[in-house]
Amino acid sequence: MNGDGGGDKRCAFEIGVVVPKKHEDESNECVEVLIDEFEKAGLLVDRVVGIQNEYIKLAASLRVLGQTAAELRMKKRTHIGVDLQFEWDEVEAFSNQPDGSLFSWSERFNCYHYLLYKIVNRGESVRTLAAGCEEVQWETGESLLRKLEFEGIVKEVFPLHDETKRKKLLKSWALNWWDLTVQPIDNICSYYGTKIATYFTFLGMYTRWMLFPAAFGLAVQLVDFGSLQMFVLPAFFICLVSWAVLFLQFWKRKNAALLVRWQINYPVGGYGEFKFVEREWGLFQAPAELAKQWGIDSTKEKETSQREEWFGHLMRFRNDALIILSIICLQLPFELVFAHLYEVLSSDILKFALTAIYLLVIQYFNGVGGKISAKLVKYEGNKNIEYRADSLVYKVFGLYFMQTYIGIFYHALLHRNILTLRQVLVQRLILSEVLGNLVENSLPYLTYSFRKYRAVRKNKRKSDGALSIAKIQYFSRIEKEYLKPIYSASIGEELEDGLFDDFLELALQFGMIMMFACAFPLGFAFATLNNITEIRTDALKLLAIFRRPIPRPNATIGAWLNIFQFLIVMSICTNCVLLVCLYDREGTWKMSPGLAAILIMEHVLLLIKAAFSHLVPAEPEWVRANRAKNASYAQDMCSRQLLRSISNEKMHKCK
Repeated sequence: MNGDGGGDKRCAFEIGVVVPKKHEDESNECVEVLIDEFEKAGLLVDRVVGIQNEYIKLAASLRVLGQTAAELRMKKRTHIGVDLQFEWDEVEAFSNQPDGSLFSWSERFNCYHYLLYKIVNRGESVRTLAAGCEEVQWETGESLLRKLEFEGIVKEVFPLHDETKRKKLLKSWALNWWDLTVQPIDNICSYYGTKIATYFTFLGMYTRWMLFPAAFGLAVQLVDFGSLQMFVLPAFFICLVSWAVLFLQFWKRKNAALLVRWQINYPVGGYGEFKFVEREWGLFQAPAELAKQWGIDSTKEKETSQREEWFGHLMRFRNDALIILSIICLQLPFELVFAHLYEVLSSDILKFALTAIYLLVIQYFNGVGGKISAKLVKYEGNKNIEYRADSLVYKVFGLYFMQTYIGIFYHALLHRNILTLRQVLVQRLILSEVLGNLVENSLPYLTYSFRKYRAVRKNKRKSDGALSIAKIQYFSRIEKEYLKPIYSASIGEELEDGLFDDFLELALQFGMIMMFACAFPLGFAFATLNNITEIRTDALKLLAIFRRPIPRPNATIGAWLNIFQFLIVMSICTNCVLLVCLYDREGTWKMSPGLAAILIMEHVLLLIKAAFSHLVPAEPEWVRANRAKNASYAQDMCSRQLLRSISNEKMHKCK
């Protein structure tokens, strides 16, 4: 949808429906009825015949979307800063998105979803539809699209790229290498939704903040400080911990400001898990609905809620215990054996072969562990998909944490081999990230190319060599989009999209450079260069290689924030041990003044972390005031409606 803010000048096709291609001797009544119903619902329809399938492109005018949003009772921000139920007749009272559009991509997608699936058989009898040689029974009150999906006639419904906006983002974002960390965040939010925009905002801020430790690390590594050299590493690490804590605190503030800017109702209290402001949303319900809720037996409701809550806690505790025991009993011995063999082998060729075998085995192990974790999460009774996704993130990160760091701990703590430790860190930071980026971007493209080749070859066999016609049909834009891979996670596709792998990469990098900072200060410089490249390659991947993702409403980094905070605490412990290894070269582990100073420093750093976390508020004061004003206006409005409703009922009874 283009031009949301002012009329129906042009409608971009944003939804695609895939159906079988019609043959000359077969009836395709189901598809014809579906298209007819789409048009009756007010959608703009365009049909494209591809090489293997037929594609239905759908668009909706601003008026249709607005009326649908009103029917869905969607909440939107007004010009006075209060969130009210959207009304199409009062459209001028509602404020636009930061990019000038009336509806965000997430709101438009919800409207499309409702319009497509609300098409039901409103007749009093079953309707029989022909589908090739078979017949489909469309029951009364049954959704037509859902029925056709169940029968396999509709193969898929997926979002389409808006070519005009996509090309603008390619120019201003993916191919704009001059601005380094600067990104058009509002345009990204409008096009992809809040979740993806939040990731790129975090990545951009993280990369900008990395410039300080990168410069400091270069100075520590390259400059000879003479007699002060022994104090440089402790000072470097104290600054790093302060930097990391302040970065996360200021990220919380920035995220809170983004929630207001993008018109999303989230509180910041207990920042680890965001929840909708149930009180504010409840205030917008109709008085009659509120009265019904007040009439429910509150005792039974309370008992049911408590029972479900504790059952969910017990299931989560059981699943977490299973994952932890599996990591300790299965993965830990495997990682220690690999680290020991790597330490004792003298040949570089044997080490390389061992690493290759290890990577193959561990990838399979992590894949199995991710699938098991996803199945366990389904039985935890989490409230929504974001809670389930966060639970999955914690479990799977435990697997990757053990895989990534246990071998490094082995070299650092047991053998106290700093040279081997630095060698491993260089391999992990440089080779793994470079190769990881190559695989991350090349594999989806190769998958897409293979699908194109297979489709052309299959059509060539069917059409007796009419390859020229097939190419013309095949290279329609919508069919190319259909053949592109989905932006999904390597594990738990139902719960997580591709952001899981992107956040996992950032978290493992952050843990690597923080937990072993004293052994390899140059790691921050390598990480900064990698992240500058990552911003553009991830943008190019989303815009050119993958399909347009389905928007997710959550606008925080969720469980990853707690993981970053956990890694800071771990870094305090590991770097203090590294300093002991560096300064206690004899291995006596005596409580000398130097060792005592390091132990004291560890406790001081933990206090600094706690102090900075409270010194910098997680939410700006203007955001808190804005939310309080919103809730106050909403409560006042609801109170007036309720009093008016009670007065009207009283007057009717008197009559």
